[in-house]
Amino acid sequence: MNFPIRGSLHRHGEGCRTVPLAGHVGFDSLPDQLVNKSVSQGFCFNILCVGETGLGKSTLMDTLFNTKFEGEPATHTQPGVQLRSNTYDLQESNVGLKLTIVSTVGFGDQINKEDSYKPIVEFIDAQFEAYLQEELKIRRVLHAYHDSRIHACLYFIAPTGHSLKSLDLVTMKKLDSKVNIIPIIAKSDAISKSELTKFKIKITSELVSNGVQIYQFPTDDESVAEINGTMNAHLPFAVIGSTEELKIGNKMMKARQYPWGTVQVENEAHCDFVKLREMLIRVNMEDLREQTHSRHYELYRRCKLEEMGFQDTDPDSKPFSLQETYEAKRNEFLGELQKKEEEMRQMFVQRVKEKEAELKEAEKELHEKFDRLKKLHQDEKKKLEDKKKSLDDEVNAFKQRKTAAELLQSQGSQAGGSQTLKRDKEKKNLGFL
Repeated sequence: MNFPIRGSLHRHGEGCRTVPLAGHVGFDSLPDQLVNKSVSQGFCFNILCVGETGLGKSTLMDTLFNTKFEGEPATHTQPGVQLRSNTYDLQESNVGLKLTIVSTVGFGDQINKEDSYKPIVEFIDAQFEAYLQEELKIRRVLHAYHDSRIHACLYFIAPTGHSLKSLDLVTMKKLDSKVNIIPIIAKSDAISKSELTKFKIKITSELVSNGVQIYQFPTDDESVAEINGTMNAHLPFAVIGSTEELKIGNKMMKARQYPWGTVQVENEAHCDFVKLREMLIRVNMEDLREQTHSRHYELYRRCKLEEMGFQDTDPDSKPFSLQETYEAKRNEFLGELQKKEEEMRQMFVQRVKEKEAELKEAEKELHEKFDRLKKLHQDEKKKLEDKKKSLDDEVNAFKQRKTAAELLQSQGSQAGGSQTLKRDKEKKNLGFL
């Protein structure tokens, strides 16, 4: 009997046929193979700690992983929110963990807190974008790529005992579609048990009324459904962190010493630290990683590809292949490019024409100015020539008058001399008489 191939069964919506095995084959060792491969490669886990300065974020991280992470203490003088990332290699038994802790330095320290969430959102998106770019490469090396996407966001809430601050609500609302948020009440030993219970109820109510989606521990796996369902009811966790060990009874335990008594970090009657560690590390770490990839990163990836014009189906709801999408996008790009080239050419021609018109107008103005100057020069020259002629006429007239005057003067002198001689002769003649 010929059976149809499995792929065709899936395409036609038919189920796979179950057949019995006559003996041992060996693929039941696949889980062991997967475990061995995963252990040899190691794991990575990235935690984002969001909260105001002084809420004990660094101390809680040291307490959670039972070590002392080196880091500079944060100050309250930051001009804005800065994200500081540190990566550590941890080893427990034969399992290696590359742990990245990202802290929000200066969060909540500014007078204007309106944009405090933006650097956090930008950082998370930047890690998604880096992974997407690696994924889209022709030669991918995802097995060796250091995945820096945030798997869990521990949101530290100040133990005010009243309600959430507007900064907390706005920030969590902006982050809930990008990261798995686990809200925790920091330094919970600062308020009484009755106040803490009311505070938890108030926080949960405000989160629900404002539509903030926090991470819910999964209950679809029967092996952890009961404990996760119980722990979901305890959110947000009220925690205390301390790296100081005190002798209590016959044991050394992490605790905080106060004048009125001792608070034990790992005592579930004192705080929810053990619950947080169980849920975050020992039970749901892999689910947090999976949720980050399948939900938050997938949402970012889909939105990005849709922005780039990629679709799964065409307008007729038919399957659309990547090659067809690429060709359509390429043709669209080439069409736009040609359109822009034509627009630029038209613009260039128009500007050339405008420049030519400007140059012609300038040339016309220069010619007109030259003609005006030339006419003005000719008029001035004619005036000078007329003035010169007038002066020459005056000079000639003056010379003529001068000559006439000199002539008259000489004639007068001659006439005067003749009369004198005549008088002298007359006097002589009279004298003889």
